Amino acid sequence: MPRTNFKELLDAGVHFGHLKRKWNPAMAPYIFMERNGIHIIDLEKTIEKIEEAASAMKQIARSGKKILFVATKKQAKEIVAENAKKVNMPYVTERWPGGMLTNFPTIRKAVKKMSSIDKMATDGTFANLSKREKLQVTRQRAKLEKNLGSIIDLTRLPSALFIVDVSKEHIAVKEAKRLGIPIFAMVDTNSDPTNIDFPIPANDDASKSISLIVEILCQAIDEGLNERKTDKDKDKDSIKDKKIIRKELETKEIPDSLIEAIAEEEEEEEEEEDFEEENDSDETEEPETDDAFEEEYDEEEEK
Repeated sequence: MPRTNFKELLDAGVHFGHLKRKWNPAMAPYIFMERNGIHIIDLEKTIEKIEEAASAMKQIARSGKKILFVATKKQAKEIVAENAKKVNMPYVTERWPGGMLTNFPTIRKAVKKMSSIDKMATDGTFANLSKREKLQVTRQRAKLEKNLGSIIDLTRLPSALFIVDVSKEHIAVKEAKRLGIPIFAMVDTNSDPTNIDFPIPANDDASKSISLIVEILCQAIDEGLNERKTDKDKDKDSIKDKKIIRKELETKEIPDSLIEAIAEEEEEEEEEEDFEEENDSDETEEPETDDAFEEEYDEEEEK
């Protein structure tokens, strides 16, 4: 069953592209027609690409990997942040920090700095600072929280990126391509889809359009996470069952009747083996040949 339909996409305004003079020729396969100087996106292609992207995202989530959501444009910030939090995925909604991916160890140091400031507040070190130092540390913590607070749980490079506007987030696209990280993205008629692994042709300016696409993809991620949880529970149950069976085998006494039956069976097998060996030895004794009989007969006649 498809995750969306034409009516939902039309109501959200997903089909509206940009002005014809602003179009990117690489988007030609995804354009249905032109109306009043505005390109109309082919919603059949949009549904097809949504299904592909949702399926791939579901598998990534099921494998326990992270997808980084990137949306720094005003109308997409809150929508992406809210939906990414629901599925426990990292996101960037403020300015994209240069080298976020290509210089990831440095970004991790900044995140660790934020954690160390939090530790200062708990172990009493912060209370011993002067008023000016406290103010500086507080401001530094607030700045780090604003820019990097949403990726505090991202301990390694993400397995994929989801981008709302590839033209605005061109630095993120370049970094991801350089490292070979798959990119999922909403691409409008003024965008270049050639560098995107999973392009979704859609209006990336209207908040309703962004909300619909992001919600569908996050729902797919949530399905993947639930399946992962189910698989883990099954594995735990099977391991538990194996342990119980092993313990029973180790502690359970073997009945005397079973021991006697096994002993009798072994005796019967030994008797059969002895009988077969005797038959084999009888067959190996060569009988007198016709030539030997003829020689004996000739000798008797001579006598």
